[in-house]
Amino acid sequence: MAANAIDQTRRMLSLVTYLRERPGARVGDVARAFGITEDELIADLDVLPMCGTSFRGGDLLDIDTDGDHIWWHNPDDVAEPLRLAADEATALLVAARAVATLPGLREGDRDALLRATAKLEAAAGEAAGASSRLSVTFESEGGVFADVDRAISERRRLWLRYYSPARDELTEREVDPIRLFAVGHTYLEGWCRLSEARRTFRLDRVAEIKLLDAPSAPPELELRDLSEALVQPSADDPEVVVEVGPAGRWVAEYYPHEGAEELPDGGLRITVRTPVPASLRRLALRLGRDGRITAPVELAQSAKLAARRALAAYGVDPETGEGTGVPVPEQLSGQL
Repeated sequence: MAANAIDQTRRMLSLVTYLRERPGARVGDVARAFGITEDELIADLDVLPMCGTSFRGGDLLDIDTDGDHIWWHNPDDVAEPLRLAADEATALLVAARAVATLPGLREGDRDALLRATAKLEAAAGEAAGASSRLSVTFESEGGVFADVDRAISERRRLWLRYYSPARDELTEREVDPIRLFAVGHTYLEGWCRLSEARRTFRLDRVAEIKLLDAPSAPPELELRDLSEALVQPSADDPEVVVEVGPAGRWVAEYYPHEGAEELPDGGLRITVRTPVPASLRRLALRLGRDGRITAPVELAQSAKLAARRALAAYGVDPETGEGTGVPVPEQLSGQL
């Protein structure tokens, strides 16, 4: 089982110290010391030269290997004390002040952050003055974040009114929170009492949230490794088959799938598992002429109907593709 991103990061940080003290170390010896295979070590060594002490492209780790030994050519340069540039200090100070104003931040964390900010201001000198003229405000999900964070720390259940894009509707549900995490957006992972299953909720899709007096009691679940992908289908999820033409082959790159069979026209027959098959109806609409859902039949028919409604909304005849000038039927409004 592959290590997750956090384990790999910790290992590479230790690897830097290890290699600095052992110039010319043998690949096999280093791999055994860290309990990994030589291939995993080489993969780490491929990443390390892209790391360093400056985002400007200088001061990167100059590490390479001939397959038998590992050489680090600039350990002394990288080990020099770090100095913040004016723009780096300004960015840190602005971010620190903004985070310190977040609602729901634990007082201990807020105090520690303010102490660190004061030290940074003293070290930054004139840059601190420039940063004081800048301010940052967070999106509305900040309040939701605070409530979720409080629910986790106090082990309390949450009530959510949540927008589900798959159903294009607002649903009300009670959730036992498990954790907060960020992958592009900020998410809550929790045990949903409505579906009686683990679910993930994007915070910016929470329309309303309340802390309940009921204790949070999610079942004991193994935390998912999110280093591969946010969406990780289960073997118990329904199976959906999507056929795409050459212009739709990108679907196999962006959607986790169980199989992708080559088609004679250069397209693919892609098998996907998802807990909410209806969510792929939007994919079918996006593909247009470049793809279609073929199974299950009910979902294929639903996608076809949605496409017809979309064409009607734009005054286009689904059969001929020509404009009809017909206004959108009132009963179809808002159903796409």
